[in-house]
Amino acid sequence: MAWAVPQYTKSQVDAAGQVLVEDVKDFATYDWGKYENALTVINNWRSSHSFPLNTFQVGLREKGRQVDSNCLVAQRIKRLSSISLKLRRFKTMKLSQMQDIGGCRAIVKNVINVNQLLGLYQRSGIKHKLDHIDDYIKNPQKSGYRGTHLIYRYYSDRKKTYNGLKIEIQLRSPLQHAWATAVETVGTFIKQALKSSQGEEDWLRFFALMGTAIAFRERTPPVPDTPTERSALKNALRQYASGLDVVHRLHTYGAALQTLEEPSALDAHYYLLRLEPSEHRVTVTGFKANELEQASKEYLEVERSIKDQAGADAVLVSVESLDSLRRAYPNYFLDTGKFIEAVNRVLE
Repeated sequence: MAWAVPQYTKSQVDAAGQVLVEDVKDFATYDWGKYENALTVINNWRSSHSFPLNTFQVGLREKGRQVDSNCLVAQRIKRLSSISLKLRRFKTMKLSQMQDIGGCRAIVKNVINVNQLLGLYQRSGIKHKLDHIDDYIKNPQKSGYRGTHLIYRYYSDRKKTYNGLKIEIQLRSPLQHAWATAVETVGTFIKQALKSSQGEEDWLRFFALMGTAIAFRERTPPVPDTPTERSALKNALRQYASGLDVVHRLHTYGAALQTLEEPSALDAHYYLLRLEPSEHRVTVTGFKANELEQASKEYLEVERSIKDQAGADAVLVSVESLDSLRRAYPNYFLDTGKFIEAVNRVLE
């Protein structure tokens, strides 16, 4: 199959990133041709990560199954909305420097397996350059996010075109994944970037507390600035869970969702997910392994079409099956069942 290759210089990529996030003061006179050109550059930059991403995903699947035969592996190309949000948050960041344009994730059965998988990478002799490791299990983020990230720079003697492109590998336990899923689901419905620690203080505090509650279960360090005494943590969680009506709201979010799986989704290699919460609908479109170029173009078109729809989102991912799709990206199906179980366990 034909893989996309970078067609623009890093300076052009960075300039396109700036156009993406610039403030438009007068929509009538704005140069929309410049904006469309920027999207073309960004989409090529994103798509160019597909080949190295696929390489890392294959390696992650192999290593993941060494520690957990039921390891769930998925890959995705970063969403346009997420790129924009990150560039706005980090004013000095350049698009060409962003470490997670291409990302793959392994979800293994417990924290012990996460550490075992991390060890396999640390002892491996792969040629790709390990840039750095962010261990958010040993050092949880204040938001409550926990997981381990390995950032690599692709390197190959044969495919030099992609040398230097960064790929992020995420390692999570099911509870860590359930937490992250719930954050994205709530953020979608209240139309706030909770994932980026922006939004209602009560929701942010609740998720930080739940991060520590899950850390206690997994016997790992707690989230900074949260109670370390279990009874105090439980009392605080009960207060926020009641005030926010957490369990009922999470149940409600997913109850009315209609999933439309197009015929192409059967036996597909890539899946384009389009979530429209205002319509209570998620649409799944599938693409064969040799249709990546078409999938990338349609990804951009969908992002354009939903840009002004509140809460709407899209992502292009690759997993082994439709069942794996639901388990790897439950936030697109508004499925927070595992997180609700975790909340109830703490409150009981």
